[in-house]
Amino acid sequence: MNERDVLLNELAQGLRPVSDGIEWFDGLSREAQSEVLSLLRHHCVQARAVAEDASDSIRRSGLRPTHTPAVLMSRGRIDEQLGKIAALTPLDERRKAFRLLVAVFTIADARRRERFCADGCSHWWHRLSAVA
Repeated sequence: MNERDVLLNELAQGLRPVSDGIEWFDGLSREAQSEVLSLLRHHCVQARAVAEDASDSIRRSGLRPTHTPAVLMSRGRIDEQLGKIAALTPLDERRKAFRLLVAVFTIADARRRERFCADGCSHWWHRLSAVA
């Protein structure tokens, strides 16, 4: 468990406001932002994000459907599209990518907790609310 993983999971579980996450993300170096986007992509895949999560994730993130990350999210295989979103390089696109990937992670992880972890699990990140 590291600080980034804890923060990203707190954002996904609603234990921290997304505005705090955006402020934190904006304060990172470009390299660190790339690492965070890559980590978020990984978390989305591990949480079993599916293509059907696209429209809810876009809506939840507050992005317009015409924003680049939203357009990418709506096309093709989800794992490939998440990788493309995480790889966006312009600063304004990175911020949008962060918001969208947090939303995807939120939706996919909530579904995973409901389906597979409702009766308890050994995932440390699903016990954050007990610690917070």
